[in-house]
Amino acid sequence: MTKRMIWMLAIVGLIFGAIFGFQAFKAKMIKQFMASMKMPPVTVTAMKAELHPWQPQLDAVGSLRAVHGVDVTSEVGGLVREVRFKSGDEAKAGQVLVQLNADADIGLLHSLEAASELARLVYERDKEQFAIQAVSQAILDADAADLKSKQSQVIQQAAVVDKKTIRAMFDGKLGISSVNPGQYVNPGDKIVTLQSLDPIYVDFFFPQQYLSRVKIGQKVTVSTDAVPGRAFEGRISAISPKVDPDTRNIQIEATIANAKHELLPGMYASTTVESGGVEQYLTLPQTAVTYNPYGESVYVIEEGGKGDDGKPLLTAKQTFVTVGETRGDQVAILKGVNPGDMVATSGQLKLKNGSAVIINNAIQPTNESAPQPTDQ
Repeated sequence: MTKRMIWMLAIVGLIFGAIFGFQAFKAKMIKQFMASMKMPPVTVTAMKAELHPWQPQLDAVGSLRAVHGVDVTSEVGGLVREVRFKSGDEAKAGQVLVQLNADADIGLLHSLEAASELARLVYERDKEQFAIQAVSQAILDADAADLKSKQSQVIQQAAVVDKKTIRAMFDGKLGISSVNPGQYVNPGDKIVTLQSLDPIYVDFFFPQQYLSRVKIGQKVTVSTDAVPGRAFEGRISAISPKVDPDTRNIQIEATIANAKHELLPGMYASTTVESGGVEQYLTLPQTAVTYNPYGESVYVIEEGGKGDDGKPLLTAKQTFVTVGETRGDQVAILKGVNPGDMVATSGQLKLKNGSAVIINNAIQPTNESAPQPTDQ
């Protein structure tokens, strides 16, 4: 090998050495730079997942309905002579509410009663005559038919007269009057509403898959914003024997005590049905669960070695979970979390697998099973 070739090989070696040395230096600098750019810990709130008693419940929005409720109307037309109630009164079954003018009808009734009485006398006289063969059977039959016809006319006219007196059909509370004395009322015109308020029904619907979880006599709790802070208890009194073919829902009826008449027909109400026995569920605030198209997940906080200051380093681990029912601010975790696991309850949007975290529970998300509104 010539001296020239040796020099050339030496120069090539120096060039390659410089290149590889530069790459190693570059990699080291990048590593140092990345180390210097390490993300700071993320501050989150967290709590331990613990088992709590859980009463399974079914929730729905219902509508209140009177056990008996009607708009009082008249079957016949007539002029209002008397209004014998005041708006908002309590009415008893059979109580007279409105009296229509029935003078002409009463006069006709008396006329028909007189004709009926005459037909009865004729029948009785001819019956005696028939006994001594003074009249024929045909005459006696005609007298009997005429008597029945006259008596039927009396009954019919008496019913017309009775319809001129409008009465309450059942005990209940009257609404606001729609008529005044001297006003002409047509058949079917509304006079006043009459509602029986104690007890009262609440109607609500459940999907058909809940049918096996409801039964007659089951406890129902009802609340409405019309009576804030109050819960009314009742029992399921009827379950529809038919599922709605359009919605696949089944109608449920519950009866609620309403002695103070705080609940009124037509109100909407939130209903809760206790279904089954008390169970033990791992519970977390609903804020701890991240909902995604590919499933629900939480971030479990674990110890991941020690930091530069020697203190335990906490890291976040994304874990997929199976969630169950919700109640208030809480959600039941059926799978994916173990009792005692520390779970992030807020701040998850800043987390990813392996993120370093700092727990600060100065302000925790609400975690009430039955939250109540607070005055501001």
